Amino acid sequence: MKSHATTKGVERATHRALYYAMGFLPEDLDKPLIGIVNTQNEAVPGHIHLDTISKAVREGVLASGGTPIEFPTIGLCDGIAQGNYGMHYPLASRELIADSIECMMNGHSYDAMVMITNCDKITPGMLMAAARLNVPAIMISGGPMATGFNEGKEVGYTDLMEAPGAVQRGTMTPKELEKLEREALPGCGSCNLLGTANSMNFLTEGIGMALPGSTFTAASGKRLALGKETGKKIMELYHKDIKPRDILTPDAFYNALLVDMAIGGSSNTLLHLAAIANEADVEFNMGQVMDIASKTPHLVKLKPAGDHFPADLDRAGGVAAVMKELKNLGLLKNAMTVSAKTTYENIEEAVVLNRDVIRDLPTAYSQTGGLAILYGSLAPEGAVCKKAGVVDKMLKHQGPARVYNKEEDSVKAIFNGEINPGDVVVVRYEGPKGGPGMREMLTPTSAIIGMDLGDKVALVTDGRFSGATRGAAIGHISPEAADGGPLAFVEEGDMISIDIEKGILDLMVSIEVVEERRKRWTAPVPPVQKGSYLDRYSKLVGSAMSGAIFK
Repeated sequence: MKSHATTKGVERATHRALYYAMGFLPEDLDKPLIGIVNTQNEAVPGHIHLDTISKAVREGVLASGGTPIEFPTIGLCDGIAQGNYGMHYPLASRELIADSIECMMNGHSYDAMVMITNCDKITPGMLMAAARLNVPAIMISGGPMATGFNEGKEVGYTDLMEAPGAVQRGTMTPKELEKLEREALPGCGSCNLLGTANSMNFLTEGIGMALPGSTFTAASGKRLALGKETGKKIMELYHKDIKPRDILTPDAFYNALLVDMAIGGSSNTLLHLAAIANEADVEFNMGQVMDIASKTPHLVKLKPAGDHFPADLDRAGGVAAVMKELKNLGLLKNAMTVSAKTTYENIEEAVVLNRDVIRDLPTAYSQTGGLAILYGSLAPEGAVCKKAGVVDKMLKHQGPARVYNKEEDSVKAIFNGEINPGDVVVVRYEGPKGGPGMREMLTPTSAIIGMDLGDKVALVTDGRFSGATRGAAIGHISPEAADGGPLAFVEEGDMISIDIEKGILDLMVSIEVVEERRKRWTAPVPPVQKGSYLDRYSKLVGSAMSGAIFK
């Protein structure tokens, strides 16, 4: 056992004494030491209940002959950080999460680990650590939040984000907004939409690093039972020596992308899958993404793209039923998973229980996947769009650029009525390096929808989008403006051409004009305190299309 480096031998007397000081028994140290990474906190609705999940996991570990040892790591709420300075930090925190887990697991020589997660950057940060450490590991999320109800209607996070625009237009009163605020998010869990949190948790099941059941709602008994089963399963993985890199194979990433395209997941998933693949030493490129998107039907539309909520997907059969549908179409690959069984074995008994929620091929929303990669003179290295959330008439659009060098200025212009039908809102210097931290542009995209411009206006940025975003929103433009990408040289009124179906994003300005503008350009200094984490992050982080990993 790896932990014997700290628990066995006469020279380890002080080490054992430190464990005894915490209440451990000598026989506890004879068993495998299982690190339980618990991100429970009082800062995030998705994490506030994770102590109950941890208790269930510990029971499973103890029942199966292991010694659980719990430790924390940080977890930010993208919703609370949204639209303000705080949004510089969530993506940047992903690297801190991975690094902190590495420090604890290696520093204390634990034999295996269970990762308890729920929200946006925490899940990928943990998976990055699992691939890096390559000790037996399994993940369990806290589960999605229940659906809210307001005035007899199902509501959720998306409705709330778009409501301020309705108040601005006079179609909703401040009193009605106040009531919606109290009803839309009814309790613990990852927000009730297909945002990045639920997207990544569902894909963790798809990639094979979580047991089937990722759609079980946060406050359900099934979620607690899954925690207990997860605790038992980590001991089986330990004894069979099944490690993350045995699971995180090219076939596993293929399956994750397949599920991603079928459910129309958050565009952030491409950032995170690329980063996890880098840690697992698996090739991951946007050509593969485009290939999988071209042959995967879009079968599920959850909020904000559609009318269904995560709880509806759970009642319809969950991710396992989606994967069963993909297998029946001859698309899913058979790979090892943390159940110690293969993908096919995991979904053998899965059944689609509601064809309105999980469609088949003839009734699919689209014959191609819910995410699109675009290239062109404005994005030589690529850009990403959640095609699933774009209305048909905006799949192809050309209009004049309205240029803003930070998110706040664009939001002010949208709410002040300065954006006209046909415009293309450009928000730049918000990339991984230039932001720094690649802020989400959910506030301006929600403002566009709220101002009734969702089918008339596009937004392009080197920042990124929350899974709550809908509309013709194109992000991750690379190279980013701060690195001298073409986005830096767009001027007010330049025509921008978008064709999402064909994957084209062009600046309709001659190369000669762009080069002339380049000569006059000076790279901006990131607006951060010298020596701060964000300052260091901006110097280390790479391109969004490579996962915004450290160079």
